[in-house]
Amino acid sequence: MSERFGERVRAALHARGPLCVGIDPHAALLAAWGLSDDAQGVREFGLRTVEAASGRVGIVKPQVSFFERFGSQGIAALEDVLGAARAAGLIVIADAKRGDIGSTMDDYARAWLAPGSPLEADALTVNPFLGVGALDGAFALAAENGKGLFVLAATSNPEAEGLQRSTDATGATVSAAVITEVSARNAAESAAGEWGSFGFVIGATVDWTLAGIEPFAPAAPILAPGFGAQGATPADLPHRFDRMSDSVIASESRSILSAGPADLAEAITARATEYREVAGV
Repeated sequence: MSERFGERVRAALHARGPLCVGIDPHAALLAAWGLSDDAQGVREFGLRTVEAASGRVGIVKPQVSFFERFGSQGIAALEDVLGAARAAGLIVIADAKRGDIGSTMDDYARAWLAPGSPLEADALTVNPFLGVGALDGAFALAAENGKGLFVLAATSNPEAEGLQRSTDATGATVSAAVITEVSARNAAESAAGEWGSFGFVIGATVDWTLAGIEPFAPAAPILAPGFGAQGATPADLPHRFDRMSDSVIASESRSILSAGPADLAEAITARATEYREVAGV
C-alpha cells in the first residue's frame, strides 16, 4: 500500500501551509490572461498555474467542469494539467463532485483514483447525498491505493441549507450524519494518531452551530472553499474552524488567479505567506 493520503496532506500542510490554489479557468479569466476560450486555452492556463504553484504551496485543485465544457479535447487538456501537477510533487484534488450507486460510482472512482489512469489524481471530491454507503467502492479503492476522498458535508451555498440542515429521527442534521459515518470509516482505516484519508468539504463561511456539526475525530483534512473571493480571509481561519483549524485546506482561486500570468507566482507567494503566518508554519 502507498503512503496514506491523510498523512501526506498532514505533511504538506506542515511544510507549505494551508493554501490550496484552485485551477479554475473561467472564460473571463482566460480572456484576462490573453488566452483563447478553448481546450488549448484551458491547458495553457492550467500548466501556467501549476508552474506558479510548484514550490510555493503543497496542494492544487483543478475544477473539472471548466475543462469538461470543451469535450474530449478539454479532458485531454485536463489530463496534461493533472500529470504536470503530480510530476511537480503537488497533491492534486480533482474537484469533480462525483456521486452515484453501484458499479457506476466504482468506475468514477477508478477513473480518478486508479494508479495509471489518464485522469489520476491524489483525491476526488464526492457527493454523499445518495447515501454514504453508496461511496463504499470509492472508499475501498482510495484506501487501497493511498488516495483520498473529500466528502461534501456542509457547503456554503444557500440552496444547500434546506437539505443539509434537515434532521433525522435522532435530531442529527444531514451534515452531521455524513461526518459521523465517514469518521467511522476513518477510525477503522487509520492507526491511532494518524489522520484519516477521507476528508470533508466544509465551506469557510458555514456556521457550524446552525449546520449542527461539531469537531470530529479522528482528524481528517477539511477542504474549505469560501476563502478569497467568497469573503473569508486567512485571519478568519482559526476563528471559523477553531480547534479543527490545523486540518484545514484553504482553497482560493479567483482571488489569486486574477493577478494574471505575469504576477501569479508573486500572488501565490504572498497569499501563502499570510496563511503560514496564521497557521504558525
